Amino acid sequence: MPSAVPFQIVVVGGGIAGLCAAIALRGPGRQVTILEQSRLLSEIGATISLQPNASRILAKEWKLGAQLDKADGMVDEGFRIFNVEGKMVNSVPLLSKTEYGGDRMMYHRQDLHKALQAAALDPDRSGPPAIVRTASRVASCDCATGSVTLESGEEIYGDVIVGADGIHSVLRDAVVGEHINTIPTGLSAYRMVLPNSVLEQKCPTFCEHIKPREPATSMMMAHSCRLIMGPARQGDIFSIVGLVPDEKMNEDANQKQSWVSRGDLDKMLDTYRDFPEWMRDVFKQADDLGLWQLRDTDPLSAWTKGRVILIGDAAHAMLPTQGQGASQAVEDAEALGAFFADVDTVPSVERVQQSLKEIVECRYERASLIQKYSRDGAKPATEKGSTEVKMSPADFMDYNCTYPGAKTWFARQTAKA
Repeated sequence: MPSAVPFQIVVVGGGIAGLCAAIALRGPGRQVTILEQSRLLSEIGATISLQPNASRILAKEWKLGAQLDKADGMVDEGFRIFNVEGKMVNSVPLLSKTEYGGDRMMYHRQDLHKALQAAALDPDRSGPPAIVRTASRVASCDCATGSVTLESGEEIYGDVIVGADGIHSVLRDAVVGEHINTIPTGLSAYRMVLPNSVLEQKCPTFCEHIKPREPATSMMMAHSCRLIMGPARQGDIFSIVGLVPDEKMNEDANQKQSWVSRGDLDKMLDTYRDFPEWMRDVFKQADDLGLWQLRDTDPLSAWTKGRVILIGDAAHAMLPTQGQGASQAVEDAEALGAFFADVDTVPSVERVQQSLKEIVECRYERASLIQKYSRDGAKPATEKGSTEVKMSPADFMDYNCTYPGAKTWFARQTAKA
C-alpha cells in the first residue's frame, strides 16, 4: 500500500522536459511539484519536431492520445533539399518504418506544451495531479539533502529533484560542482513563423516552389547559410529557421541569448543575398523576427549527485541539426518513470541514488553520442577534420528512432558490458 506520507518529487523547470518528467513520475503515493521561474507556465512561439523515438513514448507509453489530438500535430512525410534556383535536388521520405513505432511529428511549441501540461495536471491520470508553482526561481540546490532554495529564500525539499531547467541550468552547477559555460558553436539562427494564408497571398512564387502546406521539411543552402522550413498546425502556419555564421550577427557572444531576441531584417536580407528574391520576400512578411546564438555543452562529468538528476538541455544541450533535443528530453523522462516504476513508498536515499545512477548509465552514452552528432551536423560539408561519430546519416536515423525504452536499452548495454 502507498505510504500516507507521499514520495515527494520536485521538478525544476516547467518547459517540455519538466512536464514530461512530471507525466512519467506521477503515480499513487507520490506528489510531483513543478517549479517554474516565469510567472506564466507557457512556451515560446515556434515550431518543434518530435522524432519517432519520442512520439512513440508520448502516444503509446504515456497514452496521451486525447491531449495530443488537441495539439494539432502534423506527420512529417519527407525531407527535401532545394538549390537557390528553387529546384529540388534531393528528397528523403520520412514515413515511419514499422520498427520505429511512431512518426516524426511537427508541432507548434505552444500547442505541444499545453498538451503536456494538460496531461501533467489531468486528475484522471494515475496518481495526484502535479502541483505547478510559477514565479519560483531557484537560486541554489543542496544535492545531499534534496533541497532547493528559491530567490525568495523559501526552501523546498524532495526525495528526488529533477533538474529540467534548460541550457542555463542552476542545478547543473550544483551537480557538477563548478559553473559550466555554454559553448558558442559558430552559428546563429533567425526564426520566424508566418501564416500560410499570408504567404499564398503575398509570396505566390515561393509557394509554387516550396508548397508550404505540404507535410515536409525543406532546406535551402548557399555557401555558409541555410534555411530549414516546414509547416505546423495542419498547414496553417509555416516556420523558417535561418542558420548563419556568427560573424554575420550583431550579437554579444558573452550574453545569454533568448528565443525573443530581435533580429535585424536588413541584415538578414543582406546575409541571404545569394538566395532568390522570391525567398527573401518571405522574410519581409514576418511580424516578429527572432534570433539567437546557437550554443551547446560538452558532455558533462556528471548528471547526478545525491538526490538530484539533470535531464534535457540541463544535462546534454545539443544543436537542432538532428531534431533530437526535445526527443532526448522525452527519453530522459521515460527513463525516470521506468526506473522508479516500482516505488510506491518514500524511498531511502540509497534507493534513490541507485536508481539515479542506473538512469545515467542507461542514458549517458546515447545522449552524448547524439549530442556530438548534432554538433557535427552543423559543420559545413566542406570542413575537414575527423569526428568521433562513425555512423552514416541513415544508420544514425535508425539508431535514433529504434530506441526501445530505457529498461530494454539498459539491459542490452549491461549485457554488452
